[in-house]
Amino acid sequence: MFDYPNKIDTIFDKLSKYNIRPIIVGGYIRDKILQIDSKDIDIEVYGLDSLSTLEDILKEFGHINMVGKSFGVCKLFFKGLDLDFSLPRTDSKISSGHRGFKITTDKNLDFTSAAERRDFRINAMGYDVLNKVFLDPYDGLEDIKNKILNAVNIDKFAEDPLRVLRGIQFSSRFHFSLDSELFTLFKTLVANNILQELPRERIYEELKKMFLKSSSPSIGLKLLEQLKLLDYFGFTQKYKSVDYFAMHKTADDKTDMLIFLSLLYTKESYHLLDKLTNKQTLLNDLSLFLEVQENFDIHDNSNYALYSLANKLNIKIFLLYMDAYYIGGKKEQITKLREKAIALKVLNQKLPALLQGKELITFGLAPSKKFSLILEKAYEAQMKGVFNTLKGALKWLEAYLGS
Repeated sequence: MFDYPNKIDTIFDKLSKYNIRPIIVGGYIRDKILQIDSKDIDIEVYGLDSLSTLEDILKEFGHINMVGKSFGVCKLFFKGLDLDFSLPRTDSKISSGHRGFKITTDKNLDFTSAAERRDFRINAMGYDVLNKVFLDPYDGLEDIKNKILNAVNIDKFAEDPLRVLRGIQFSSRFHFSLDSELFTLFKTLVANNILQELPRERIYEELKKMFLKSSSPSIGLKLLEQLKLLDYFGFTQKYKSVDYFAMHKTADDKTDMLIFLSLLYTKESYHLLDKLTNKQTLLNDLSLFLEVQENFDIHDNSNYALYSLANKLNIKIFLLYMDAYYIGGKKEQITKLREKAIALKVLNQKLPALLQGKELITFGLAPSKKFSLILEKAYEAQMKGVFNTLKGALKWLEAYLGS
């Protein structure tokens, strides 16, 4: 008996009334065996002619998302679970790239034949819900016991270039090694520049899983190094820093990825980030972190130093980065900086400027380029503690205009 959320039995019961045999497949089976919680459940339905018929059957359970219709997949969010229903199918390579396949659905396909299209044996297991039978035609359970990744079909594995990165992130997440034949194939594929067939968005998503879902991303990074991909992406060998931060993540994916990448890039390799993403906010934040870190004095917790830092970036996030950068070795200094930033109320924001344009206008000044110069000098004086109230700011302005 395989354990799954029994609240979806109501769906399985209805499918059985139409002589449809549902089989839970793929990642949910793997994760359950590995004792990893998941709310994503993939279900293959056998004995069904079309997704349209499936949509009619399932519509009473919620909105059916047909975004994956061309791949024989429809989605249903049901009682907190993300359910993907698919028809059994075979894939035929017709062009380069991750999506270069002709997909053929077949309601009479047996599970062994349908599972042959999958990448790794650990992803080719299933559970026949109605017959209560665990299905493992390619010995995925044995691979899990041996903590190793094997291809379902080594001869067809190379048809999808994304599988190389999937193998790396699975190895990192589950602490699995690669079968020697598979590793040799990886090296051959990388040497043949197979990653160039992939859009950077897909590359980024796989590496993102490696960082965010692994307790030891260094495992994946070392695999990248062995495959000569560390230099390709511009990553440094900050293995200990990356693993340290993996144990101190914030649970905010954007923040965590910013810190992971800031640990791995330098100002010299930063331009290679273009191979992963063109997200401008991430690019800008990463560039700023690297620039500030280069000249950052971790021992300077003066008001001015913290005001200046807050004016450039989010101090709370930057200190998390610095903590990982030093692998927890500068706890005392970082704690002082954090406490001081909290006291100054600049942990998550910059110092609010006391002097604004409206005050300049009250002194008879008309808006002009000179405005910006005066406001910059006023802000600098405020950060240095020359004044800390509006009254003091106006007094400073009067003296400045009179000089």
